[in-house]
Amino acid sequence: MHHNGDSLRDSFASRPSPSNGETAWTIEDSEELYRIKGWGEPYFSINAAGHVAVCPRGDNSASLDLYELVEALKQRNLSLPLLIRFSDILQDRIERLNACFAKAIARYKYPGIYRGVFPVKCNQQKHLIEDLVRFGHPYQLGLEAGSKPELMIALACLKHPESLLICNGYKDREYIETAMLATRLGKTAIIVIEQLEEIETVISLSKSLGIKPVVGVRAKLSSRGVGRWAESSGEGAKFGLMIPEIIAVVDRLSEEGMLDSLQLLHYHIGSQISSISVIKDAIREASQIYVELAKLGANMNYLDVGGGLAVDYDGSKTNFHASKNYNMQNYANDIVAEVKEACEQAEISAPVLISESGRALASHQSVLIFDVLGCSNVNTEPPERTGEKEPLIIRNLYETYRDINPENYQEAYHDAIQFKEEAISIFNFGYISLRDRAKAEQLYWACCRKIDEIVSHQKYIPDDLEALEKNMASTYYINLSVFQSMPDNWAIDQLFPIVPIHRLDEEPTERGILADLTCDSDGKINKFIDLLDVKTVLELHPLKPKEPYYLGVFLSGAYQEIMGNLHNLFGDTNAVHIQLTPNNSYKIKYVVKGDTITEVLGYVQYDAEDMIESIRQQTEDALETGRITLEESQRLLQNYEQSLSRYTYLSQS
Repeated sequence: MHHNGDSLRDSFASRPSPSNGETAWTIEDSEELYRIKGWGEPYFSINAAGHVAVCPRGDNSASLDLYELVEALKQRNLSLPLLIRFSDILQDRIERLNACFAKAIARYKYPGIYRGVFPVKCNQQKHLIEDLVRFGHPYQLGLEAGSKPELMIALACLKHPESLLICNGYKDREYIETAMLATRLGKTAIIVIEQLEEIETVISLSKSLGIKPVVGVRAKLSSRGVGRWAESSGEGAKFGLMIPEIIAVVDRLSEEGMLDSLQLLHYHIGSQISSISVIKDAIREASQIYVELAKLGANMNYLDVGGGLAVDYDGSKTNFHASKNYNMQNYANDIVAEVKEACEQAEISAPVLISESGRALASHQSVLIFDVLGCSNVNTEPPERTGEKEPLIIRNLYETYRDINPENYQEAYHDAIQFKEEAISIFNFGYISLRDRAKAEQLYWACCRKIDEIVSHQKYIPDDLEALEKNMASTYYINLSVFQSMPDNWAIDQLFPIVPIHRLDEEPTERGILADLTCDSDGKINKFIDLLDVKTVLELHPLKPKEPYYLGVFLSGAYQEIMGNLHNLFGDTNAVHIQLTPNNSYKIKYVVKGDTITEVLGYVQYDAEDMIESIRQQTEDALETGRITLEESQRLLQNYEQSLSRYTYLSQS
């Protein structure tokens, strides 16, 4: 069972034992280490070359070599970091979700239908939304808007008359009026009441426009969510109506002769619901509310179960917050079965079932590729002895290092810590030199390395040695801004699978954390997926001179792009949309160039031409006083102008 707070690494090692020379490292070892089958199937695997392979259409489909694809994109002057969107994966996710509900409806002989909607807030990028609408056309896939700008997107993109437009979020008069008028275009716009005062605006506009709206209510269920978004539900939820408020809406509509406008019940118990039992509890409660609304005379026709369909980021198939203990078919079955039973008992018509699955549809299609710029390692080689008389503390550390063995390593670890601390203390009082202190610290790390090599071959890791691997981790410097491209990792400790996309037929002998380009101590990644626990280091390969080392972040297609920020003015990354062709090759459908320095400076109100002119004037002043040569001034101006037009990330060319 996956951890639920208590670390299983207190007892057992989760890292693989290094090769002992008898058995060569295989791609199967990498599959197990990085858990690719757990989170990646059916889209990601490792091919015979030791590269990540992408099967955009799922099982038994054509595969693309991700490393070769990145190299080909680089030859097209698309620099890393690079966001690659696989349109076929998006299409496959839409088809799978609809197939699961179709199967559940057939299995339980459900008399209603299913209509999915995609929450625009999950990923508002133009090309992605256009693909969603196109791929969703056979299933009448709709869109959910949570704001006025998102409503503008949905109105422009959604053209199938049977696709639903769910209008959520805070609404002013203009929002509601626009949604009502959209019905004149043949759109099925449903205005979901989330604040009690919205019903008065709806009633007022209905009278002035002469339009009969379709209205829904969002209920605050007593059933609570689970995990990070548990507060999305329950009495303290940000959105929704308590049961007395829902009754007030019913009564108010009834007074105006508009009760037949109330057709939808909506609820949302949070994103990434990891436990199927929570989903069951919520749909049971919602089904009863739906039935009772129908009994009160509302023209109930739709039940919107909101979002929450989870993604298994760590592949453990548990109720851990980065996983889920159910699959898409389980989810569809439980919703269909519960609603059917409630409606049959109440002898009312079964509703159109709606889900607002965003994460489950959009996460898999996007892969973020970035390169490693360099690496810093702790020097664990013991310093050579000079033959001169050394301070006692240095001699003690040498002896400790020499005598470490499988029987005394735990005691030796504590001795090494004590001697290192003593060396710092006596240095602070001036009793040993800076060179001696350096030697003491190097010996300490040499002891740690020797002890770690012993521990790595053992199943049991003593509690006091649990932090050893983390403390010795290398730092891999990556060409990326965590704040721009993985904001949820920084803000809420969201876990994403991170894997080298090549060299997976080699043993990853290094243990490291990832440090980004920003000048911020939070700009690092030091939590990684694991079966038993969250790992504090990632297994990586030693860097090779003049050879690139590429890592990929997977399942990052939901929320990350729009929530990224411009910390240190690192902008949007380059993005490409890849689509398979009939001959099992691929074509680049769209290229979206990342921000230039001029563009990000414009976001903070700087004018590039004014800045260039400022530098020109400064060079003229420096020329006049002889502080710079004409050649130097021209080189400076040229570099300045060229930099403004270039990508905000680093180039290794």
